[in-house]
Formats: sequence, C-alpha cells, structure tokens
Amino acid sequence: MNHLTGRRAGPMLRPAAFPCEGGSALNRQTFHLRKTMNEKIDRISSRAYQYVCEVLASEFRGSKSGGMMKRLERAFAERFGVGYAISFINGTATLHAALAAAGVGPGDEVIVPPLTMASTSFAVLHAGAVPVFADIDPDTWTLSPASVAERITERTKAIMPVAIYGLSPDMDPIMALAEAHGLFVLEDDAECFLGTYKGRLVGTLGHAASFSFQSSKHATSGEGGMVITNDPDLANRVRRFGSLGYAAVGAGEGKISKEDIQDPGYARHVEIGWNYRMPELCAAVALEQVERLDELVAWRQESARLYAEALEGCDWLTPQAVPEGYGHAYWTFVARLNRDDITWHDFRRKFLEFGGEPFYGAWRLTHLEPAFRNRRFADYQWQEFAPGLCPVAEATQPRLMQFTTNAYDRAEMERQAEALAKTIAYFS
Repeated sequence: MNHLTGRRAGPMLRPAAFPCEGGSALNRQTFHLRKTMNEKIDRISSRAYQYVCEVLASEFRGSKSGGMMKRLERAFAERFGVGYAISFINGTATLHAALAAAGVGPGDEVIVPPLTMASTSFAVLHAGAVPVFADIDPDTWTLSPASVAERITERTKAIMPVAIYGLSPDMDPIMALAEAHGLFVLEDDAECFLGTYKGRLVGTLGHAASFSFQSSKHATSGEGGMVITNDPDLANRVRRFGSLGYAAVGAGEGKISKEDIQDPGYARHVEIGWNYRMPELCAAVALEQVERLDELVAWRQESARLYAEALEGCDWLTPQAVPEGYGHAYWTFVARLNRDDITWHDFRRKFLEFGGEPFYGAWRLTHLEPAFRNRRFADYQWQEFAPGLCPVAEATQPRLMQFTTNAYDRAEMERQAEALAKTIAYFS
C-alpha cells in the first residue's frame, strides 16, 4: 500500500537467491563460492581510484563526470531489482528521511528491536516519533513477530525490522501485521547486503529499505547510505527530504530548465528537508563497491564458514541460527556463550592470547543506553525504557561475541578461525 496516496504499490521484484542458504542451524549452510577465489583481494580496487579521478577531473561538474551519484543509484537499483534507489550521506540519514517521507511524526509510535545500533531508534526520535521496543527471537536474535504484535497500538505508524549481523527477520508475518494494521515497514539492512529471505533479496521485502556504506560494512564509501523502494511517490518524498525540499529534485532522472530556476519568482522548496546528499567522491567509491558486491559478500561468507568449522562439536558456544530458506550475509559472525563458568572477558582474553584479533561484544541494548533511560515524552509519560522491557534480548546481549569477517586475506581468515578453535579447546 502506498502510504502517501492510498494506492497499492507494485510488488518488489524477486531476484534469484544469492548463495549461502541456511538450514536450521549455521553448520547446515552451504557456501557456493567461486572456485577461483584468490588468496587475497583489495578492499578498494583500482577502479575506485579511476572513478574518483573522473570526479576530480570534472571539477565537480556532474554533467562532465557523468554524475557519479546517478551512476551509483542506477547500479544499485539494477542489482536489487527495484524501481528507485536514492543515495544519502550516511545510513542514519536514510532512516530519518524514509520515516519522514512516510509521514511518521509527532504522536506516532514506531516498533523497533533493542539489539541493533542506536541509529535505528535515533531516526525515530529525529522524526519526532516514539520508539517502541519489541523483543527478539531467542535463536536468530532478530525482531520477534509475536512481540511486534503485542506492541501494536492505535498510535503505531511503522515497523523497522533490522537484518541483524546480516540475517533477515521473519518478514512474512511482519508484513502480514503491517497489512492488517495499515503500517509502513522500513527495513534497516545496514548490515545485510545480498542476504536472502525465501528466495528474495533482503531489502525488497518491506515498503522501503535502508543500506549503509559506513566503513565497516560489506560495501563502503567511508560513509554513505541508500534507500530503495518501488513506490514512486515515496521515492520522490525521500529524495526531497534528503535534498532540502527542493522542488526540482525527484526520485527519477531529469532536470528543470535553467530559465525556470533563474526566475526570481521560482518556488524552490516544497518540503522542509535536510542536506543529506551524498558527495560525488563518496559516490565514486560506492559505485566501485556495488559493482563488486557479490565478491565482497562472498569473502565475508567464507570467513564465517571457517569460524563455523571451528565451532563444530562445541555445544556451549552457539552461532546465530539461520532458518531454512534464509541466506546470511555475515557482516559479522556472532556466537552466544552458554557457560556460566566462563566469562565473556575470560574467553576474549584467551582468544587474543591465541592470536585472534579483538572481537566485540554486542551493543548495549538501545533501551538501556543512557540516552534512553528514564526519557519522557510530553504525551507518553507512561513510556519507560528500563530493564525488563525485552527479557529475551536482555538475557542474550551480554553473552554475544561478534567475530570480524572483514579480512580480505585467506591466511588472516584462517588465523582467526584457528584462534577460535584453540580457545574452544582450552576451555573444553
């Protein structure tokens, strides 16, 4: 449903499933990597330097460079099989603009998971709405549809499912809830380039989706973001909210005549927007990354496979469950420590001793961050962000270990997996 016009938008296209389909557990996954996979690849290839030089040679005149931003958006939309891709300066701005474009504002509630970067909830606050935290699934650690159903009220305007660590939530029941209640669904897929859900690319499941090109992500331009959708009205508003509300910009291509723009009576701003546009230099690097996206994701999946092998036979360190028909993109490989006689810090210390690179704990749950604790809203005095709000997430988060998958050197991948295997053996 088009939440701006009331018309039903066309369905998202359903590209063929990307390799790395899941089973009921991670060790049932199959990774179909290229047989000619090199021992090492560049994170940023020489083609990015070429594209950057094209922008510099143009002296930032988009007409001369060919418009890197437009080239990036075309490539991204084509790769995901969608009608519109709108680039942004970062993956927080994408969320903010998409929510605003969907009409989310003061008095509205948006359902979000607590286990994710704070950007998800911050974007809700930036839009003037209130984040409502729903709990997570105990095995996949993604947003629980059952918990979402319990949180829906007459004020609910949207749901923001997050593909945490590279794994999609169970989107069919979430979309069914959205359809039943007339809610907007914005996928936060910052960590999930080319993940799949039942044969569909993650990012093509909701009404719109947001991606990030931040430096740690599968594809990077240092910073950057992208919103994709098949809804033309939503796409136009997303573009305008991210471009100072200019009347001359829209989701499609084309431009207004100079004569009109130069007229003193020309009305430039039709929305109150923000300057969230991606610079051409960032677009140049992002374009190179999108053109190599399959390769970059495959390397992360290979790193995850090696970690998974190290976990085989260990019943007290549990990887993120990957249900049948899901394809995990592995922004990071995460496992849960299920022993009370070993602390998270003990395990990490020994992992480092065995040559492992430092791994991260899961982010503190958003509703327990200082920015949220005891926060009050004028019309929401009842809303309290406190312990006990999301019991499954609160029991899970302290035990999670996020192992890096961003080594583009097979020898380094193997060293990390070996350090994990040695650490498991030490504590077994």
